[in-house]
Amino acid sequence: MTETENSKDCIRTVRERATMYESLSPEDLNSWFIPYLPEEIGCILDIGAGSCRDASWLASRGHQVVATEPSSAMRKEAKRFHSDSSFTLVDDRLPDLKLSRSSVSFEFILLNAVWMFIPPKDRGRSFRKLMTLLKPRGVMALTLRDPIEAERGMYPVSVSEIEDLAKRHGAYIESSTTSDDLNGRVDVRWHQIIVRLPDDGTGALPLIRRIILLDYKSSTYKLALLRALTRVAAVSPGFAQDCGNDHVKIPLGIVALSWLQLYSPLLNANMPQSPQNTSGGYRLAFAQKPLQNLLKNQNKISSYRTGIVLHADDAIYLTQALRDAAKTIKDKPVKYLYYPDGKPIFKVNKQRIKVKDLITLDENFYSAFGEIIVPAYLWRALLRYNIWIDPALVEEWAQLILRYAKSQEKHLAEYELRTLMRPYEPERNQTEVRKRALRLINSQSIYCVWTGIKLKSDNMDIDHCLPWAAWPCDDLWNLMPSSKASNRSKSDRLPDNKIIRGAQDRIMDWWERAYFKDPHISERFLLEAKARLPSLKESGPSLDDVFFALEMQRIRLYSDHQIPEWPGPKDT
Repeated sequence: MTETENSKDCIRTVRERATMYESLSPEDLNSWFIPYLPEEIGCILDIGAGSCRDASWLASRGHQVVATEPSSAMRKEAKRFHSDSSFTLVDDRLPDLKLSRSSVSFEFILLNAVWMFIPPKDRGRSFRKLMTLLKPRGVMALTLRDPIEAERGMYPVSVSEIEDLAKRHGAYIESSTTSDDLNGRVDVRWHQIIVRLPDDGTGALPLIRRIILLDYKSSTYKLALLRALTRVAAVSPGFAQDCGNDHVKIPLGIVALSWLQLYSPLLNANMPQSPQNTSGGYRLAFAQKPLQNLLKNQNKISSYRTGIVLHADDAIYLTQALRDAAKTIKDKPVKYLYYPDGKPIFKVNKQRIKVKDLITLDENFYSAFGEIIVPAYLWRALLRYNIWIDPALVEEWAQLILRYAKSQEKHLAEYELRTLMRPYEPERNQTEVRKRALRLINSQSIYCVWTGIKLKSDNMDIDHCLPWAAWPCDDLWNLMPSSKASNRSKSDRLPDNKIIRGAQDRIMDWWERAYFKDPHISERFLLEAKARLPSLKESGPSLDDVFFALEMQRIRLYSDHQIPEWPGPKDT
């Protein structure tokens, strides 16, 4: 048989298998786990989705569904059968599962006839990644075939193995049943297993609450570290990397920058940060001359963002100030933050950095200061709940400052204090992108990403794909040309799955023409995307990778913050 004939035979086999999958009623096949589905609209992950029969059915019930399927031939069949369905289909597989880097979490994960294809040596790693993707009280549903078909690449499976893996990862089996084969194979039986992750089984939120409310504090440093990490989780989650042993590592420089941005308005206003009288506001361990020079222009340090280039004194003073802040973080809050059993919560690997007069604020620069090691469960809590954790940190920090001021017989205006402690939001600015769009209109055609209509200068808006009101982000990848009517219709809502999938080609065409003709602006585009979008870990991601990461961020915002969706203009 020739290679071409063999390829055609494989395609024919995949098509026949997909047709067989589609012949089964998902309602009948999956009736056993229907009681465990989210009661309201939830986020569901279908691993090894095959023809996407189940993914399409789950999406038709109103859920946000992400389906992974490693076979390109099977993905083509899925698109053939379900071209109009509103799930997201991803080329991904266990145990690598790049989706686990996206910071998206799910109420329900489905592995229908998948686990027996995973080699035993990869199962521990695979199970751990699946558990990190589950929300507290989340459910994972698995079916195991008995007997296996070794000639199809299956490995032995058992319910006891799943039970053992669940125990090792803080979960438990809630239900285990068996059923006949719906294809009529009398010698085949299926084990149907429900694995449940307990409510906040990690204990992250109680730990955060204890640090905020109960830990002894001789200064505001402990709160500042937690809040700096919370800001990184909200603004630059793409910098976090899995470093094994259930921990992530974060460049120390980006944490130090967030630290300085939090402290700078308070120090400029001489708000006390410890019980001791610090007249002038510059006697804190990190508030040395470099920071004093930066604080002369408070707006400058608050506006520093990934991708910008600094020269001369700006570069020197910032590097020195970050170095002082990094040392303080290592020597003060990290040293004195413990679990109840006395073990340290964080670890810092600090590096010596050479001060230069030309720097780019990117991952390489931030990593040159070292790294902070954070428990993965704590990091996931900061990712998912930062919108609620930050106000608690602000409140306790403000109360500390007021107590310190009272002990020093200083009068503070509480309203002014709370104004200074508001989360920093970048200034909303679409001017640069608008100018680029207008230049393109004058030389070639550009189109509304949502409707495809040709735009003119008088009917064009620049739209935040992920709305500013929900997630302030003026990064290049998030700003897109839109008709004024579409922009008004969309307002502060997220584009739903179907409309963003329909807009994919137009969005990527806009990115290519607007940003990738200029190597400097394309480099900035990718730096911004890698900082903001956790799914991007490749050194040189493609535009397809950026779009996938955008889709995952859309789902995360919907899942974690319940932002309303936009189904598109009514006239399309």
